[in-house]
Amino acid sequence: MVRAAHVDHPAAEAAAGGLIGSAAGVRDARVAALRALAIDGLARMYDEARGLFVFCVRRTAGAVVPEGHSHRYTAISLLGLANESRAVQEQVLRGRSLRDAAQALVQAASGISNLGDLSVIAWAGHVCGCDTTPVWAHIAALRPDVRRHPTVEVAWTLSALATDASSRADGLRDRLADRLCRAFSADVALFPHILEESSSTARHVSCFADFVYPTLALAQYALLTGSQNAARCATRSAEAMCERQGAAGQWWWHYDCRTGRVLERYPVYAVHQDSMAPMALFAAADAAGASFDAPIARGLDWLLHAPELDARSLIDDGARIIWRKVARREPAKLSRYLQAGLSRVASELPASTLDAFFPPTTIDFEDRPYHLGWVLYTWPAARAARWSAGGAL
Repeated sequence: MVRAAHVDHPAAEAAAGGLIGSAAGVRDARVAALRALAIDGLARMYDEARGLFVFCVRRTAGAVVPEGHSHRYTAISLLGLANESRAVQEQVLRGRSLRDAAQALVQAASGISNLGDLSVIAWAGHVCGCDTTPVWAHIAALRPDVRRHPTVEVAWTLSALATDASSRADGLRDRLADRLCRAFSADVALFPHILEESSSTARHVSCFADFVYPTLALAQYALLTGSQNAARCATRSAEAMCERQGAAGQWWWHYDCRTGRVLERYPVYAVHQDSMAPMALFAAADAAGASFDAPIARGLDWLLHAPELDARSLIDDGARIIWRKVARREPAKLSRYLQAGLSRVASELPASTLDAFFPPTTIDFEDRPYHLGWVLYTWPAARAARWSAGGAL
């Protein structure tokens, strides 16, 4: 069972900026604290009875309560835990082995038809020592190399194949890498949100995840195969990501695929700051022999001292949670729909146009286990130690 954690609302409100807010610029303090929070949070988000991690935890009256379950988030959580000691794995999984937890996902794959879920299950299953052959049969039937799919999900499929060097998958790995490279627009240095043009009114919009996961996957593929084309795409995407980073270290949310400019800046998500951007940039750095340490550090600085929150943080000391995001104060997602719609007819509309009407000062009091899984995936103990020492990563 997953139990609700009781919190004191005034204390939690004030502590949005508590846990490591005094450690700005101190590498070891902030990364070590993030890792500790991730392990503690995952232990609280694991439902032993179901053998799955919950979909999210959300703050309600007097407590932080779990909601739902997710195969996708369970797979990503296991990817992060694979970097940890057996003692940590069993602490989080209540004594269950990592391989057994992953095997249960592999067995569940027969009832899953979503490419993203299947791909992260295959990725985690291999890393955890399972035979993922049945999962790849389901993935192959979805034809990620030619059919219309979200870019993120195709990138996860490539990451799974790039992680499993022994897998041939009938040339699928090479075809996916080629598809992502062809989808990357060198002119604006962006990937589209959907591979094959969408018919929606927001088809010119891509999001930050469309930066991160293709960059990661192509860098992993380049490291495995030596592909110079994949390395060039991953490196240029990483460079463009950093060029568009906010002045205070924010990784902005929506981009215009026609011009490359930032379309809508908010929400700014904690997971982008502490793990998703770093994971892509570390991989691109490995593929290119470069360093993106400075933008990574600025992203972490924002998480500790967000100017939108008067230099407070999304890290809540009282609740032992990293809250999900800073968003605009607005009716549900109104600003992103306005920006997407207006930008179709006025492509140079400034990203800050709506700031006066919908100020970005609202905290989303929720967290999801995939966030914490990516923290552990991005910051394994050895990398965290090198970062703490200021050495080469």
